[in-house]
Amino acid sequence: MSKLLISTSSFDVKSNQVLQNLQAQGFEIVLNPYGRKLKEPEVLELLSNDIVGMIAGVEPLTRNVLTATKSLKVISRCGIGTDSVDLEAAEELGVSVHITPTAPVIAVAELTVSLILSLLRRTSEADRTLREGKWNPLMGRLLASQVVGLLGYGRVGNRVGQILKAFGAKRVAYDIFRDDSLFADTVCISSLDEFIARSNVITLHIPYNKDNHHLVDRDFINKMQAGSILINTSRGGLIDEQALYDALVSGHLAGAALDVFEEEPYSGQLRTLPQVILTPHMGSYAKEARIQMEQEAAQNLFDSLVNLGLAK
Repeated sequence: MSKLLISTSSFDVKSNQVLQNLQAQGFEIVLNPYGRKLKEPEVLELLSNDIVGMIAGVEPLTRNVLTATKSLKVISRCGIGTDSVDLEAAEELGVSVHITPTAPVIAVAELTVSLILSLLRRTSEADRTLREGKWNPLMGRLLASQVVGLLGYGRVGNRVGQILKAFGAKRVAYDIFRDDSLFADTVCISSLDEFIARSNVITLHIPYNKDNHHLVDRDFINKMQAGSILINTSRGGLIDEQALYDALVSGHLAGAALDVFEEEPYSGQLRTLPQVILTPHMGSYAKEARIQMEQEAAQNLFDSLVNLGLAK
């Protein structure tokens, strides 16, 4: 019997009519038993020789993983990026790769803006101190008075820029894949150093790859304005977390918010800092967005199986 692997940490199979249809055709669905991002050995274990298609999360689908599985034909990513998939190996092995490019955009953008607001107005800090029995109003800053730097101006970065416009914040953007048609309401900066220097809020919206590993390193952070804040709802591995910790402890940066981490689940020392907001990789976890994303991922999988003559 052919099997389908759903490797995301959660997935509502019962409410997904496409998957119900595939089950009715005889496909067995294998779920992620860990309830978290899978590690490479765990992916290898789950991708048995009977798996012909998978709905993937952000687990590492490396060349080693893809060459080890002999029957896999389709990877349907439940999300935007493909940085966790070795696309070159997938093409060589005849494995098609698909994404859900639109579903997570609004959810990730709204979480990003909520984190910026919370850092500037220090709402998380105030909540914690009040729960500790201290009545201590904290002085914050206005979003309307900030220059927000959008590092990456694709779908999510563009949506964040649109939302920020309503708050009156100045917006600058840096993107190596510059598309001038996207920059109608945002200042496009051609130099990364100038982008860093002009921003006092920087939010990351770029994919991860080996070339930008720790792009936000100690040098990058030192170039940021004193008192700046940093947000990452994109991918772990973009930020040198030790350098970020040191800059926060020294006071060079006023705050940071991270939804993604180099190692997940995260258990590092940033948890000890009150000026840091940490969320467990939940950027796309808005109910409406998640439903749409799961439906699109399942449909992409189904369409590919049909094209291969494996489903009808």
